[in-house]
Amino acid sequence: MRTLILIRHAKSSWDYPMLGDFERPLNPRGRRDAPVMAQRLAKEISAPWWLVASPALRAITTAHAFADALDVKHSDIRIEPRIYEATPGTLLHLVNSLDDAQSQVLMFGHNPGFTELAQLLASVRFAEMPTCSVVVLGFDHVHWNEITPNSGRCLHYLFPKQGDD
Repeated sequence: MRTLILIRHAKSSWDYPMLGDFERPLNPRGRRDAPVMAQRLAKEISAPWWLVASPALRAITTAHAFADALDVKHSDIRIEPRIYEATPGTLLHLVNSLDDAQSQVLMFGHNPGFTELAQLLASVRFAEMPTCSVVVLGFDHVHWNEITPNSGRCLHYLFPKQGDD
């Protein structure tokens, strides 16, 4: 079985107009939500896991918060430039090229690509992944390159405002 965990970066700041999209940091809500969501995810899945992140600052910072909660060294996070501004097709190609030695991968990135990839791979109950949301997709495949559209199932869907009134 293969498990793909898609994590949209936490809420980013628009307070620094001189920064480009790539350099936007997390805002206070994002810095608060990321460790909370990481702890919630840690209750749903267990090691081993492999972390792959977009090189954008907000995605890397979110990945660091999850790494801390999952006891993964920051240096073990693989930076994957193809995630930034990726289409669902590019993301599926990336998934198909993952190392089969890793059965569970946490991928940190952006919308609309992540929402569209989740919708491509499995029946999901959301129209858009909000910031810092997590979708856990399971696949009954031996190899990552066997994953195709509609071949997965949604095992968990977590988002920061879940349970809030």
